[in-house]
Amino acid sequence: MTAESTVPPPAGGSRGAAGSAVSFLDPPGAAACPELPSGRATRRSRRISWTPLLIADLSGTLLGALAMPEDQRNPLLIAFLGLCVLSLNRRAQLYDTSDVAGIVEELPAVCGRVAIGWAVVAALTSMRQLPLTVLGTACAVHCLVACAGREAVHGRRRRRFRRRPRPALVVGPAPAAMQVAAALQRRPGCGTQPVGLVADAPHSVPPSADRSPLPVLTTREDAHRALIQNGVETVLVVGASTRVRKAPLLRELAAFGCVLWELDTNPPSYGPRGRRGRAGHLVGFPRRLLCTDSGRRGGGAVGKRMLDIVFSGVLLLLAGPVLLACAAGLRITEGSGVVIRQERIGQGGRPFTMLKFRTHPPAGAHAAATRWSGADEQDTSRFCQFLRRTSLDELPQLWNVFRGDMSLVGPRPERPYSVTKFSQAHPGYAARHRVSTGITGLAQVNGLRGETSIEDRCRFDNAYIDTWSLWQDVCILVRTAVQFVRPTGG
Repeated sequence: MTAESTVPPPAGGSRGAAGSAVSFLDPPGAAACPELPSGRATRRSRRISWTPLLIADLSGTLLGALAMPEDQRNPLLIAFLGLCVLSLNRRAQLYDTSDVAGIVEELPAVCGRVAIGWAVVAALTSMRQLPLTVLGTACAVHCLVACAGREAVHGRRRRRFRRRPRPALVVGPAPAAMQVAAALQRRPGCGTQPVGLVADAPHSVPPSADRSPLPVLTTREDAHRALIQNGVETVLVVGASTRVRKAPLLRELAAFGCVLWELDTNPPSYGPRGRRGRAGHLVGFPRRLLCTDSGRRGGGAVGKRMLDIVFSGVLLLLAGPVLLACAAGLRITEGSGVVIRQERIGQGGRPFTMLKFRTHPPAGAHAAATRWSGADEQDTSRFCQFLRRTSLDELPQLWNVFRGDMSLVGPRPERPYSVTKFSQAHPGYAARHRVSTGITGLAQVNGLRGETSIEDRCRFDNAYIDTWSLWQDVCILVRTAVQFVRPTGG
């Protein structure tokens, strides 16, 4: 199920000036999609892995260590050096794959952090007794191999994007958006191909304008359809005022995994050093990064995923007897079928099968898909009520976490029916699916469980995502453990 299928556009939205269907350009090398899927479908994106950059940096660490005297090649020191350099590179966003950089631009950052890593290791170990020429040679080899490897990775990606440019939506006033689109079409080697303009209303342009015709998308429905059909992952926002006027739509596009860049078609002059906050240019237009999910998929996502794997694996082992006791109690009191499988909506609007102990009487397919989690509490046995009050009925979801369907901490997943209903009633609900859903979250530790305000849940969930950190996840897990046996409901 796509995110669009769970977030219908506002009722009554028009579809262009004449109400006719809007046509979209096909992404390079892909067949046209005749219409937006209405059932279960997943948006297939070309995600760029940061693993090759990691391999390049680790190769530099290894070969730099080999340049050291043999008696100084301590595997623990080499591992510590690699970890130190990788941590510095991650903090400097050198594993951000939202853009393809060049090694010339990265050279100061890469070499500087390699030098810092070697200085730290030398200061903390016996390597400080080595001559500076030896340390300098090893550091130079490290820098040379890392830079060469990174340039090979970047060069391969540049060639890939020249052959198959990234489809992009241009959002902004029609004249400025057309100016940006025309510039991109004149430079096909830039790696970005505009497939549609998102403007308030179609505007006429002079016939002599040097541009290729592009569809003008005037509704959220059109923008969503263009995103799905063309596999758009890049959104170009023209002008700071557009960022304010189109904030709800841009938030939805970011929730779908798009990378948002702000372009300035009329940049003011701020002297020879330029304006702070710039991140290079695109075909001559200054730009800066507004939003990307690659950071979460990069260093932050690795730490979060490692936390999920370690904690869920340990908890599955420790909670094994509890799981067996709960299953046995349900088998005795409720009969067969102690574990139920429910379809829930996860990150990016993708469905997955969530496991849970059955604490409700068996229901029909429609009732199971639409019943609210706290409904019919009086119809359940005392044992089931105990499981729900203590949240023990959620323990099988540790397997979902271990598999990667969910995270330990994140917005709670809901059924497709509820997602559609809540998305129509609460504008911020769809943005919850920017990250993996979780067993617990900021909303849950603040008492928002069971039959509580969906609006409040949205606010807490989006605040968690906007201020995410690995430490915040740890704090939420600690607060969850403290509240584990409290009667908070399910």
